[in-house]
Amino acid sequence: MAWENQTFKSDFILLGIFNHSATHTFLFSLVLGIFTVAFMGNTAMVFLIYLDSHLHTPMYFLLSQLSLMDLMVICATVPKMALNYLSGRKSISVSGCGTQIFFYVSLLGAECFLLAVMAYDRYVAICHPLKYPILMSQKICGLMAASSWILGSFDGIIDVAVVLSFSYCGARKIPHFFCDVTALLTLSCTDTSTFERMIFICCVIMLLFPVAVIIASYTRVLLAVISMESGEGRRKAFTTCSSHLMVVGMYYGAAMFIYMRSTSDHSPTQDKMVSAFYTILTPMLNPLIYSLRNKEVTRAFMKVLWKGKSG
Repeated sequence: MAWENQTFKSDFILLGIFNHSATHTFLFSLVLGIFTVAFMGNTAMVFLIYLDSHLHTPMYFLLSQLSLMDLMVICATVPKMALNYLSGRKSISVSGCGTQIFFYVSLLGAECFLLAVMAYDRYVAICHPLKYPILMSQKICGLMAASSWILGSFDGIIDVAVVLSFSYCGARKIPHFFCDVTALLTLSCTDTSTFERMIFICCVIMLLFPVAVIIASYTRVLLAVISMESGEGRRKAFTTCSSHLMVVGMYYGAAMFIYMRSTSDHSPTQDKMVSAFYTILTPMLNPLIYSLRNKEVTRAFMKVLWKGKSG
């Protein structure tokens, strides 16, 4: 009994998302392909914005932070999943599990706040263009981005500290492809109801508050765009904002589905599918959405590509 009730004295087992059937082998290969595209796309966005001086504006700086967060999300979860699948070993150490929880939760929270900052940036740029250099100066933009990282990390530290303090009884099999907080709670023999309520409250603050900022910002933006006399200005504003809203919809929809329900309402299969969408597919789609719908990013990419060929 003492062995069964031990707390983190041996590794956990990640049950994963794939088996070794022909269909799942194909799906695993597809995931690796998506991971490669996401990794290359987000890395390219970060370096492109860094290298091209024309993209040294608040909007593109914030976009580079989003790409960096997406890059870290896929690197925190997918490589371990792939290693376990290819090697046949499904174990993950205590430190590895804590690291995954920290990065996943931190980046989830940081992106929540960053997307709200990006919405505010578009609101100021479109509704108060003359005040934009003051309201979104380099210093203010940097502080907002840093605050997103700090607030997200604070949430990650709390979650890791609390989750690692629980006792886990019997089998240590996590019904997921990475160490997710909600999946771990189902294994605990400790009463986690207080912590679940705390998670819900944190989600209300970290999801609904940014959503309120985004809705308020884009309501004002929409009214401003409708009243624009310039067709070109209206088209450019709509393209930029619609790209952002597509990302917001994908991101917040998945996050709310996972974290704003009680543990008893969670289905391991549903959680794995939605988590795969957020951690693998969304990071691939973000750079594609922003680059394909943005002429400045496309122009900067062609410029760097042309320099590489001529060099």
